[in-house]
Amino acid sequence: MNATTLLPAALWPRTLDVTRRALETGALQPIATDARTLPIANTTFQVRVLGKVALKERKRPAPPRGSEPSEPSEPFNPFANPDPDLVLGNVPPAHVCLLNKFNVVEHHLLLVTRAFESQDALLTLADFDALSTCLEGLDGLAFYNAGETAGASQRHKHLQLVPPLGPDGLRAPVEGLLPALPGPGRVIATESLPFAHLLAGLGPWGAPGQGARMLAAYQLLRAGLGLGEHAPYNLLVTRDWMLLVPRSRAEALGVNVNALGFAGSLLVRTPEQFDAVAALGPLELLRQVAGVAP
Repeated sequence: MNATTLLPAALWPRTLDVTRRALETGALQPIATDARTLPIANTTFQVRVLGKVALKERKRPAPPRGSEPSEPSEPFNPFANPDPDLVLGNVPPAHVCLLNKFNVVEHHLLLVTRAFESQDALLTLADFDALSTCLEGLDGLAFYNAGETAGASQRHKHLQLVPPLGPDGLRAPVEGLLPALPGPGRVIATESLPFAHLLAGLGPWGAPGQGARMLAAYQLLRAGLGLGEHAPYNLLVTRDWMLLVPRSRAEALGVNVNALGFAGSLLVRTPEQFDAVAALGPLELLRQVAGVAP
Protein backbone atom coordinates (compact mmCIF):
# COMPACT_ATOMS: atom_id res chain seq x y z
CA MET A 1 0.00 0.00 0.00
CA ASN A 2 1.40 3.37 -1.04
CA ALA A 3 0.72 6.23 1.33
CA THR A 4 2.35 9.56 2.05
CA THR A 5 4.27 10.16 5.26
CA LEU A 6 2.03 11.87 7.79
CA LEU A 7 3.59 14.87 9.53
CA PRO A 8 2.17 16.20 12.84
CA ALA A 9 0.96 19.51 11.37
CA ALA A 10 -0.98 17.64 8.67
CA LEU A 11 -2.68 15.12 10.95
CA TRP A 12 -5.78 17.10 11.92
CA PRO A 13 -6.48 18.67 8.50
CA ARG A 14 -5.92 15.26 6.94
CA THR A 15 -8.29 13.68 9.47
CA LEU A 16 -11.06 16.10 8.52
CA ASP A 17 -10.47 15.67 4.78
CA VAL A 18 -10.33 11.85 4.85
CA THR A 19 -13.39 11.74 7.13
CA ARG A 20 -15.42 13.86 4.72
CA ARG A 21 -14.51 11.73 1.72
CA ALA A 22 -14.94 8.43 3.59
CA LEU A 23 -18.45 9.44 4.62
CA GLU A 24 -19.26 10.31 1.01
CA THR A 25 -18.03 6.94 -0.28
CA GLY A 26 -19.50 4.90 2.56
CA ALA A 27 -16.08 3.63 3.63
CA LEU A 28 -16.68 5.17 7.07
CA GLN A 29 -19.72 3.77 8.86
CA PRO A 30 -20.31 5.60 12.17
CA ILE A 31 -22.38 3.82 14.80
CA ALA A 32 -25.13 6.03 16.20
CA THR A 33 -25.58 6.12 19.97
CA ASP A 34 -27.59 7.91 22.61
CA ALA A 35 -25.03 9.82 24.70
CA ARG A 36 -25.79 9.98 28.43
CA THR A 37 -23.80 11.11 31.46
CA LEU A 38 -23.21 10.05 35.05
CA PRO A 39 -21.67 12.54 37.53
CA ILE A 40 -18.63 11.17 39.37
CA ALA A 41 -16.96 13.37 42.01
CA ASN A 42 -15.20 16.20 40.12
CA THR A 43 -16.09 15.01 36.63
CA THR A 44 -18.78 13.45 34.48
CA PHE A 45 -18.50 9.98 33.00
CA GLN A 46 -20.02 9.31 29.59
CA VAL A 47 -22.16 6.31 28.71
CA ARG A 48 -23.16 5.77 25.10
CA VAL A 49 -26.19 3.53 24.53
CA LEU A 50 -26.35 1.52 21.32
CA GLY A 51 -29.95 0.38 21.59
CA LYS A 52 -31.22 -1.74 18.69
CA VAL A 53 -28.46 -1.73 16.09
CA ALA A 54 -27.24 -4.44 13.75
CA LEU A 55 -23.99 -6.14 14.71
CA LYS A 56 -21.20 -4.93 12.52
CA GLU A 57 -20.13 -7.49 9.95
CA ARG A 58 -16.64 -8.05 8.71
CA LYS A 59 -16.80 -10.18 5.57
CA ARG A 60 -13.87 -12.35 4.62
CA PRO A 61 -12.54 -12.05 1.08
CA ALA A 62 -13.78 -14.83 -1.16
CA PRO A 63 -11.18 -17.53 -1.97
CA PRO A 64 -10.06 -17.83 -5.60
CA ARG A 65 -12.37 -19.88 -7.81
CA GLY A 66 -11.57 -23.56 -7.81
CA SER A 67 -9.66 -23.40 -4.56
CA GLU A 68 -10.76 -25.48 -1.64
CA PRO A 69 -8.90 -24.65 1.57
CA SER A 70 -7.71 -27.81 3.27
CA GLU A 71 -7.46 -26.05 6.64
CA PRO A 72 -9.71 -23.53 8.40
CA SER A 73 -8.97 -20.03 7.06
CA GLU A 74 -7.33 -17.44 9.28
CA PRO A 75 -9.59 -14.78 10.82
CA PHE A 76 -10.04 -11.84 8.45
CA ASN A 77 -7.53 -9.09 9.22
CA PRO A 78 -8.90 -5.66 8.15
CA PHE A 79 -5.53 -4.06 8.92
CA ALA A 80 -3.51 -6.23 6.51
CA ASN A 81 -4.78 -4.22 3.52
CA PRO A 82 -6.83 -1.34 4.91
CA ASP A 83 -9.40 0.43 2.77
CA PRO A 84 -7.46 3.27 1.06
CA ASP A 85 -10.42 5.59 1.65
CA LEU A 86 -9.74 5.31 5.39
CA VAL A 87 -5.96 5.84 5.32
CA LEU A 88 -4.41 9.13 6.49
CA GLY A 89 -0.81 8.13 5.83
CA ASN A 90 2.29 6.35 7.06
CA VAL A 91 3.77 7.25 10.44
CA PRO A 92 7.49 6.43 10.79
CA PRO A 93 9.08 4.23 11.66
CA ALA A 94 6.62 1.33 11.19
CA HIS A 95 2.94 2.34 11.34
CA VAL A 96 0.02 3.51 9.23
CA CYS A 97 -2.69 5.85 10.54
CA LEU A 98 -6.28 5.30 9.46
CA LEU A 99 -9.85 6.04 10.51
CA ASN A 100 -11.74 3.50 12.59
CA LYS A 101 -14.32 2.24 10.09
CA PHE A 102 -17.04 1.59 12.70
CA ASN A 103 -16.50 4.62 14.91
CA VAL A 104 -18.58 5.56 17.93
CA VAL A 105 -16.42 8.58 18.80
CA GLU A 106 -16.00 11.08 15.96
CA HIS A 107 -12.54 11.28 14.35
CA HIS A 108 -11.39 8.04 15.98
CA LEU A 109 -7.92 7.16 14.62
CA LEU A 110 -6.04 3.85 14.56
CA LEU A 111 -2.26 3.58 14.55
CA VAL A 112 -1.53 0.16 13.06
CA THR A 113 1.77 -1.66 12.58
CA ARG A 114 2.40 -2.14 8.85
CA ALA A 115 3.84 -5.62 9.46
CA PHE A 116 1.75 -7.97 11.57
CA GLU A 117 2.43 -7.89 15.30
CA SER A 118 0.18 -9.42 17.92
CA GLN A 119 -2.15 -7.18 19.93
CA ASP A 120 -0.87 -8.73 23.18
CA ALA A 121 2.78 -8.05 22.29
CA LEU A 122 4.75 -5.56 24.34
CA LEU A 123 4.75 -1.98 23.08
CA THR A 124 8.06 -0.86 21.64
CA LEU A 125 10.03 2.31 20.98
CA ALA A 126 8.68 2.25 17.41
CA ASP A 127 5.12 2.25 18.79
CA PHE A 128 5.80 5.21 21.08
CA ASP A 129 7.74 7.15 18.44
CA ALA A 130 4.74 6.86 16.11
CA LEU A 131 2.34 7.70 18.94
CA SER A 132 4.31 10.81 19.91
CA THR A 133 4.10 12.00 16.29
CA CYS A 134 0.31 11.65 16.35
CA LEU A 135 -0.05 13.27 19.78
CA GLU A 136 2.01 16.18 18.48
CA GLY A 137 -0.63 16.64 15.81
CA LEU A 138 -3.65 15.97 18.04
CA ASP A 139 -3.58 16.75 21.77
CA GLY A 140 -6.13 14.08 22.60
CA LEU A 141 -6.34 10.69 24.29
CA ALA A 142 -4.42 7.65 23.08
CA PHE A 143 -5.14 4.15 24.32
CA TYR A 144 -4.20 0.50 23.89
CA ASN A 145 -6.19 -2.66 24.60
CA ALA A 146 -3.68 -5.45 25.23
CA GLY A 147 -5.51 -8.64 24.32
CA GLU A 148 -9.13 -9.84 24.20
CA THR A 149 -9.61 -9.68 27.97
CA ALA A 150 -8.73 -5.98 27.75
CA GLY A 151 -11.32 -5.35 25.04
CA ALA A 152 -9.27 -5.81 21.85
CA SER A 153 -11.38 -6.85 18.87
CA GLN A 154 -8.49 -7.36 16.41
CA ARG A 155 -5.30 -9.43 16.76
CA HIS A 156 -3.16 -7.06 14.65
CA LYS A 157 -1.36 -4.55 16.91
CA HIS A 158 -2.97 -1.11 16.90
CA LEU A 159 -2.97 1.88 19.19
CA GLN A 160 -5.89 4.29 19.08
CA LEU A 161 -6.28 8.07 19.35
CA VAL A 162 -9.38 10.22 19.81
CA PRO A 163 -9.87 13.98 20.21
CA PRO A 164 -10.50 15.28 23.76
CA LEU A 165 -13.60 13.63 25.21
CA GLY A 166 -14.35 16.32 27.82
CA PRO A 167 -16.06 17.58 29.84
CA ASP A 168 -14.68 21.12 30.11
CA GLY A 169 -11.77 20.49 27.77
CA LEU A 170 -10.49 17.38 29.55
CA ARG A 171 -8.88 14.87 27.25
CA ALA A 172 -10.72 12.18 29.21
CA PRO A 173 -13.33 12.39 31.96
CA VAL A 174 -11.03 10.42 34.30
CA GLU A 175 -8.54 13.30 34.10
CA GLY A 176 -10.79 15.18 36.54
CA LEU A 177 -10.06 12.49 39.16
CA LEU A 178 -6.28 12.48 38.84
CA PRO A 179 -4.02 14.05 41.51
CA ALA A 180 -0.94 16.15 40.88
CA LEU A 181 1.20 14.16 38.50
CA PRO A 182 4.42 12.51 39.67
CA GLY A 183 7.63 13.58 38.00
CA PRO A 184 9.28 11.45 35.33
CA GLY A 185 10.72 8.23 36.69
CA ARG A 186 8.01 7.82 39.36
CA VAL A 187 4.67 6.02 39.39
CA ILE A 188 1.82 6.32 41.90
CA ALA A 189 -1.62 4.91 42.66
CA THR A 190 -4.40 7.31 43.60
CA GLU A 191 -7.25 6.70 46.05
CA SER A 192 -9.68 8.43 43.69
CA LEU A 193 -9.53 5.43 41.35
CA PRO A 194 -10.83 2.37 43.26
CA PHE A 195 -9.40 -0.18 40.84
CA ALA A 196 -5.90 -1.58 40.37
CA HIS A 197 -3.76 0.88 38.41
CA LEU A 198 -0.60 2.96 38.34
CA LEU A 199 -0.14 6.50 37.03
CA ALA A 200 3.00 8.08 35.56
CA GLY A 201 3.73 11.70 34.67
CA LEU A 202 5.52 12.27 31.37
CA GLY A 203 7.09 15.67 32.07
CA PRO A 204 7.11 18.66 29.69
CA TRP A 205 5.89 17.93 26.18
CA GLY A 206 7.99 18.66 23.13
CA ALA A 207 11.53 17.90 24.27
CA PRO A 208 13.54 15.53 22.03
CA GLY A 209 13.17 11.83 22.72
CA GLN A 210 9.48 11.93 23.69
CA GLY A 211 8.93 8.37 22.44
CA ALA A 212 11.79 7.08 24.60
CA ARG A 213 10.35 8.83 27.68
CA MET A 214 6.97 7.25 27.00
CA LEU A 215 8.58 3.83 26.66
CA ALA A 216 10.44 4.31 29.97
CA ALA A 217 7.19 5.28 31.73
CA TYR A 218 5.39 2.28 30.22
CA GLN A 219 8.11 -0.07 31.41
CA LEU A 220 7.97 1.41 34.93
CA LEU A 221 4.20 0.96 35.06
CA ARG A 222 4.42 -2.65 33.92
CA ALA A 223 7.16 -3.41 36.42
CA GLY A 224 5.27 -1.70 39.24
CA LEU A 225 2.20 -3.85 38.56
CA GLY A 226 4.23 -7.03 38.07
CA LEU A 227 2.73 -7.76 34.66
CA GLY A 228 3.92 -10.78 32.71
CA GLU A 229 4.73 -10.46 29.01
CA HIS A 230 1.26 -11.41 27.75
CA ALA A 231 -0.85 -10.23 30.70
CA PRO A 232 -3.95 -8.26 29.61
CA TYR A 233 -4.10 -4.55 30.44
CA ASN A 234 -5.40 -1.21 29.25
CA LEU A 235 -3.14 1.78 28.68
CA LEU A 236 -4.22 5.43 28.50
CA VAL A 237 -1.76 8.07 27.24
CA THR A 238 -1.86 11.85 26.86
CA ARG A 239 0.93 14.35 26.37
CA ASP A 240 1.17 14.65 30.16
CA TRP A 241 0.39 11.32 31.76
CA MET A 242 0.09 7.58 31.30
CA LEU A 243 -2.29 5.27 33.19
CA LEU A 244 -2.02 1.48 33.14
CA VAL A 245 -4.80 -0.83 34.39
CA PRO A 246 -4.32 -4.63 34.62
CA ARG A 247 -7.36 -6.68 33.60
CA SER A 248 -8.93 -9.85 34.98
CA ARG A 249 -12.25 -9.93 33.11
CA ALA A 250 -13.53 -8.63 29.79
CA GLU A 251 -16.95 -7.62 31.09
CA ALA A 252 -19.29 -7.12 34.03
CA LEU A 253 -23.08 -6.75 33.97
CA GLY A 254 -22.78 -7.93 30.36
CA VAL A 255 -20.93 -4.71 29.50
CA ASN A 256 -17.67 -5.19 27.63
CA VAL A 257 -15.04 -2.75 28.89
CA ASN A 258 -12.01 -1.54 26.98
CA ALA A 259 -9.54 1.28 27.70
CA LEU A 260 -12.11 3.98 26.98
CA GLY A 261 -14.10 2.70 29.96
CA PHE A 262 -11.20 3.54 32.27
CA ALA A 263 -10.97 6.93 30.55
CA GLY A 264 -14.55 7.54 31.70
CA SER A 265 -16.39 6.67 28.48
CA LEU A 266 -18.45 3.46 28.51
CA LEU A 267 -20.48 1.82 25.75
CA VAL A 268 -23.57 -0.25 26.57
CA ARG A 269 -25.98 -2.06 24.28
CA THR A 270 -29.35 -1.20 25.81
CA PRO A 271 -31.07 1.33 28.08
CA GLU A 272 -31.43 -1.49 30.61
CA GLN A 273 -27.66 -1.90 30.73
CA PHE A 274 -27.30 1.83 31.28
CA ASP A 275 -29.69 1.59 34.24
CA ALA A 276 -27.68 -1.31 35.67
CA VAL A 277 -24.40 0.61 35.33
CA ALA A 278 -25.95 3.69 36.92
CA ALA A 279 -27.25 1.61 39.84
CA LEU A 280 -23.92 -0.17 40.41
CA GLY A 281 -21.78 2.91 39.73
CA PRO A 282 -19.29 3.07 36.85
CA LEU A 283 -16.25 3.06 39.14
CA GLU A 284 -17.45 -0.16 40.76
CA LEU A 285 -18.00 -1.66 37.31
CA LEU A 286 -14.41 -0.79 36.43
CA ARG A 287 -13.15 -2.26 39.72
CA GLN A 288 -14.85 -5.55 38.90
CA VAL A 289 -13.07 -5.97 35.54
CA ALA A 290 -9.65 -4.67 36.61
CA GLY A 291 -6.89 -6.93 37.78
CA VAL A 292 -5.45 -7.15 41.27
CA ALA A 293 -2.90 -4.65 42.53
CA PRO A 294 0.40 -6.16 43.75
